[in-house]
Amino acid sequence: MSELIENRRHRLEALKRIIRELHDGAPAESVKDRFRAILEGVGAGEVGALESELIAEGMPVEEVRRMCEVHVAVFREHLERRERAEEVPGHPLHTLRRDNQAIRAAVAAYRAVGAGFPGGARRLDGTQIAAWRAAHAQLAHVEGHYLRKEYLLFPFLEKAGITGPPKVMWRLHDDIREHLKAAGEALAAAAEATGEELALIRQAVLEPMLAEIEGLTEKEERFLFPMCAENFADTEWAQVQAQWGEFPPLLVEPEPGWTPRPAAVPERTAELPPDDAVRLPSGHFTLRQLVALFNTLPLDITFVDAEDRVAFFTEGKERIFARNRAILGRRVQDCHPPSSVHIVQHILDDMRVGRREVAEFWITLHGKFLHIRYFAVRGEGGEYLGCLEVTQDVTAIRALEGERRLLAEGDAA
Repeated sequence: MSELIENRRHRLEALKRIIRELHDGAPAESVKDRFRAILEGVGAGEVGALESELIAEGMPVEEVRRMCEVHVAVFREHLERRERAEEVPGHPLHTLRRDNQAIRAAVAAYRAVGAGFPGGARRLDGTQIAAWRAAHAQLAHVEGHYLRKEYLLFPFLEKAGITGPPKVMWRLHDDIREHLKAAGEALAAAAEATGEELALIRQAVLEPMLAEIEGLTEKEERFLFPMCAENFADTEWAQVQAQWGEFPPLLVEPEPGWTPRPAAVPERTAELPPDDAVRLPSGHFTLRQLVALFNTLPLDITFVDAEDRVAFFTEGKERIFARNRAILGRRVQDCHPPSSVHIVQHILDDMRVGRREVAEFWITLHGKFLHIRYFAVRGEGGEYLGCLEVTQDVTAIRALEGERRLLAEGDAA
């Protein structure tokens, strides 16, 4: 066993040296033979371990992300020979691969729309605008694909000690979301754009977006999916499938076939005996009442314990941000995009040492005005027990004027 560990350590060190050479500008062709020798017996999990170690040693996520293109080029030959996930219809990986095929088809259709843009001073006609709108709506389905990766696959990779690749991919997701937003804004003003302006939009907005979306499908299939296949247990795949429908639809539906073993899904929530109750100083609830009460609140609540791990969240009908049970026990820092982790960490550090009791933000998202507040939760002696996040859509509240003292006829009974 010690020999295996030592061999793996030497292999990773050698890989890290080569990656740093590539980072410093060495051409990929110059290191291919060395890669080929080192990678004998190495799976995608070790590639993930490499990226995680580089990030842990201080290399910025953005730098690792820039190296991904080189990784794909250098590892392609090796991975094509070695890694073929044994997927069956209906398995989450099988569905994600099929969705990638549909995403690539949607990218091709979007490119075809851009290729038909008029030139010179001409403008798009109604048919062309409708085609662009349809192509954009189709490609927007990548959001469901990315959310499933962020909230179903990434938590279990992190539990396996693979933290680098999820951070890099989440950054790519956010870049693509920004591209899609910019493309949507261009689409909204399409009727007024001249052919010259459309050519600039195609070159500066659409093509970078389509190239990044298409490239990410390859990264998933050559790196992410093999890593998941190597590291996920049956119980974890069962949990992925159980929570699959909690996210926006993909371009494809899972095919019938694969089902997890009956004993694969452990119960993740503690339940009291039916006749017992949750007793508090000011009253009591049955467990059923307490669950219903939390899910009736017109806001999202998440509680992070003193170890910075997600311990609880409400599951109301109208959730503002994505939450699913796979995040239970996950470090809250890993539940946020890399670009905002430093803000989360700053809030938690301040609360832990008593410098801060409340942090609040307000943003506009999808036409809603959201109020987001973080509260330090403390015990009777002032000890830090965790952080409570409360998110509320206050759009309608902000619009209130005057007074209402009677029940309005339009109110729900």
